[in-house]
Amino acid sequence: MSSQTQVRIAQSVDIDSIVELDPIARQEPGRRTFIAQAVAAGQCWAATAAEDASALVGYGVLDRSFFGHDFIPLIVVKRSARRRGVATAIMRTLELQCQGGKLFTSTNRSNIAMRQLLGRLGFIRSGQIENLDDGDPELVFVKLRSSL
Repeated sequence: MSSQTQVRIAQSVDIDSIVELDPIARQEPGRRTFIAQAVAAGQCWAATAAEDASALVGYGVLDRSFFGHDFIPLIVVKRSARRRGVATAIMRTLELQCQGGKLFTSTNRSNIAMRQLLGRLGFIRSGQIENLDDGDPELVFVKLRSSL
């Protein structure tokens, strides 16, 4: 799917579709608010399949919230579209938006698929944050400008 995945800046009309593909956003109003704010700020990108540009298959957010550095706080791919290159397409698009020399992201230690993706894309482990999720530390990764 990656060669067919299109990634574009999300628009306000995409918010309901983004919420629908994100199981946490469907349950937690705070996540929906986060999505709406990211879209309004021009920090959210939506992924669609080439055969149907109106059907969202994933999204990602890029902001400068990590000590003033570019940071990807969230990548979500629709369950039925996983393992098809959608997350890779989103990550590569977000990398192109970077303004600084470092791009950070994080994921739970238990999220093996994301950790493998980050490794394939040239991210290196940069640290660990305890106590966000009980028993599942948050691992911080960085990609340096020379690798972007």
